[in-house]
Amino acid sequence: MAAVGVAGAWAVHLLVPAVPMLTAAVVLGIAAAHTPGLRARIRGTGRAGLTMAGKRLMRIGIVLLGLKLSLHDVLGLGWATVVMVLAVVAATFGGTLWLGRKLGLRGDQPLLIATGYSICGASAIGAVSEVTGSDEEDVATSVALVTLCGTLAIAVLPLLHHPLGLDDAQFGRWVGAGVHDVGQVVATAQTAGPDALTDAVLVKLMRVAMLAPLVAAVAMSVRARRATPAGTTTGKRPALVPLFVLGFLAMVAVRSTGLVPGGVLDVAQHAQELLLAAALFGLGSAVHLPSLVRTGGRVAALGLSSWVVIAGASYAGVLLTT
Repeated sequence: MAAVGVAGAWAVHLLVPAVPMLTAAVVLGIAAAHTPGLRARIRGTGRAGLTMAGKRLMRIGIVLLGLKLSLHDVLGLGWATVVMVLAVVAATFGGTLWLGRKLGLRGDQPLLIATGYSICGASAIGAVSEVTGSDEEDVATSVALVTLCGTLAIAVLPLLHHPLGLDDAQFGRWVGAGVHDVGQVVATAQTAGPDALTDAVLVKLMRVAMLAPLVAAVAMSVRARRATPAGTTTGKRPALVPLFVLGFLAMVAVRSTGLVPGGVLDVAQHAQELLLAAALFGLGSAVHLPSLVRTGGRVAALGLSSWVVIAGASYAGVLLTT
């Protein structure tokens, strides 16, 4: 089922290049889960395999994501940009987490949505959910919200390019600092030309680099919560640094050596996109729209507020550092 979903998402991307394959995969997963005839199979015999795709294939895709990140390229943007990205990530994560809890969203939704908005969309949500053991419905709802807002950015942000007084390079950095998924960043920034696209991807990958320390911090928090005063544990404690995060860091180190052939990087990129598309189709298929509607107002309010926070913070940061 996940393979068929990936094929469908790939076809959508070929027909409408402005729609990233990962975005199409989430939408097709949600649609399949609510289509008469498919719904029973998706939620019945297919559930175990789709859940596996959403978890294990997501981990492998995140490991391969590290091959996109070179420390040399990131540091080449300058320390001012590094500080700007750190500030935007911190403001978005902290603000979204606080507001989500104030709105009374269920389970781990505030944490997952904050992670997705501040780091790298669905990939970050999947990584954090692995160490928190989050409910599948919470993960699916968070992915759906972040994907929706990132998709809207593809249409909205190019319209603000010139009204906000940004040149092409500034627009690229703004997109890289403020849009969630890598594919959505590419689709949005390419409207302003190759220079904007280059800066957008580099700034975005700098945000991706924050994934490893964030997952480690969440793992430490979960371990602390599950430890009793007597030093025993109340449940399975996650690894301080999960294996797939170590794999991600290892791939960053490998890419930074400059020894990986371009052909290998291209193959790894395609494999990463296919794996993440399968994972996101699986997560999308777990979305239950009636349940989402019950908290839809609060979830939508959090999504819109977080979008405003990250767009405003990244815009201010770009103006201050360029």
